[in-house]
Amino acid sequence: QVQLVESGGGLVQAGGSLRLSCAASGRSFSNYAMGWFRQAPGTERETVGTISWRGSRTYYADSVKGRFTISRVDSKSTVYLQMNSLKPEDTAVYYCAAQLFGLGTTAASFGSWGQGTQVTVSS
Repeated sequence: QVQLVESGGGLVQAGGSLRLSCAASGRSFSNYAMGWFRQAPGTERETVGTISWRGSRTYYADSVKGRFTISRVDSKSTVYLQMNSLKPEDTAVYYCAAQLFGLGTTAASFGSWGQGTQVTVSS
């Protein structure tokens, strides 16, 4: 499995921006699809966005489409989530995850997970 370490969470006002980073260690990072997920108190974990191995395809939840962008730099073994026009309903713990050669977009499709980072958006 791949080890994942997240950073970049914090407190921001509505309309602001944050960039989350997830650094990976392990073999063959470019062969892993990567995803960002979030979970607010009392809710199920939901998909925010995913990016295929080598970055050829992306998927976004309707709730973040047009505001969030997922990207990866395989030479640095890092995946990013750029979050713009943040809303209070974006408040959650955000997790990155890895899926070897997979095409799934649900949390159950991903086998390796980071520790999570808190994002809080105030009004």
